[in-house]
Amino acid sequence: MDAVDISRFLTGMTLAVHIIFATIGVGMPLFFAIAEFIGIKKKSAQYIALAQRWAKGYTITVAVGVVTGTIIGLQLSLLWPTFMRIGGHVIALPLFMETFAFFFEAIFLSIYLYTWDRFKNQWIHFFISIPVIIGGSFSAFFITSVNSFMNTPAGMEIKDGRMVNVDPIAAMFNASFFVRSFHVIATALMTMAFILASIAAFKLIKNKIEKDRRYHQAALKITMIAGLIFSMLSMLAGDLSAKFLHQEQPEKLAAYEWHFNTESQADLVLFGVLDESTQEVKGAIHIPGALSFLSDSSFDTEVKGLNEFPKDELPPLIVHYFFDLMVFFGIFCFAISLAYVMALWIKKFNPHHKLLLYATLLGGPAAMLAIEFGWFLTELGRQPWIVRGFLKVQDAATDASGLVFVTILFAILYFVLLFSATYVLVRMFKNKPAYQHIERLNLRGDA
Repeated sequence: MDAVDISRFLTGMTLAVHIIFATIGVGMPLFFAIAEFIGIKKKSAQYIALAQRWAKGYTITVAVGVVTGTIIGLQLSLLWPTFMRIGGHVIALPLFMETFAFFFEAIFLSIYLYTWDRFKNQWIHFFISIPVIIGGSFSAFFITSVNSFMNTPAGMEIKDGRMVNVDPIAAMFNASFFVRSFHVIATALMTMAFILASIAAFKLIKNKIEKDRRYHQAALKITMIAGLIFSMLSMLAGDLSAKFLHQEQPEKLAAYEWHFNTESQADLVLFGVLDESTQEVKGAIHIPGALSFLSDSSFDTEVKGLNEFPKDELPPLIVHYFFDLMVFFGIFCFAISLAYVMALWIKKFNPHHKLLLYATLLGGPAAMLAIEFGWFLTELGRQPWIVRGFLKVQDAATDASGLVFVTILFAILYFVLLFSATYVLVRMFKNKPAYQHIERLNLRGDA
């Protein structure tokens, strides 16, 4: 592996770890705010306990997310110095605003965590959660803006190998910003819903204490209803993204679907094996006309094929599998949340049936895998460009030596961080049943 490949691998590994904590950072505040809102409205210690325990666990993931986020900032300069030299000043504004949004969130999160019993009017404490939600969401908006600029650069010109005449607002709110931001927020909220639902399902499978089961059933109800809503919003975001790619990045859409020849009534290709020499796909499921419809809501839409573009500007065709897996896991999550809500609505069905609980248990990992595959899909789909149409990855990477050793050190660090975060979260709630927390709140008169 040369310096370019190692730089790509190390950046990909860092993003794969960071996206776990970034997703939790965006999604979690909304859920403990919802639980607290219901708890105050119903005067229920059960929901207040739910909000407190979720918020307590969130603090661990925030701490690890800060570390991995800082590493990404450092790696931009260390691994991609040419990109930062040419375009660092263009993305400086959203990077600064992302840091500001994080500090905004962190300040109000600290206030939120340490003022549970400081206000006679509980609604005051609830309203403190709103800046936490805003800070987490805006942090995602600004960092997505940087990534969107790399996919659809705007607000600058290239002269003598530098980006000049920069309009930072135009660069930040580039063509793909709104579609991608909607996609990021919707999928983060969806993923967080299924992670929390997965934990509740696990507890319901293992726990036989009735008072504890009622608590986890309440958690499951909130998260699965939210999961259904946000999975539908994620599908809408995916539809809008496909239509955007059809207009702005057709080579990316064609690579996702192994679509080689320009044609109308183009098939959607699911899975299969590609013979690149003959451009023949074997063993795939073909949905007639679906790619054309996905591209512009018409089966007669003409979809550009990969043969229309220079071969040295095409993404690696492995992205097709990432697309299929992302869609598969997303649909799986939608299906189990729909089944739960239907069982909740139709009284003769049991929403806590063991089969549904086991499926829900798989929903958390499935949703996180969908997020991971989605990000790899986006990043690999932009290849060979680091800034589409302006700067290629091979020209932006460092030529420094010693990257293998650095990569090994970072791999060890990420393992330690993931293991430590998991260990601390498990220990934080082990042998501390929820019903004891609820009883303490009732004794204190907090609900």
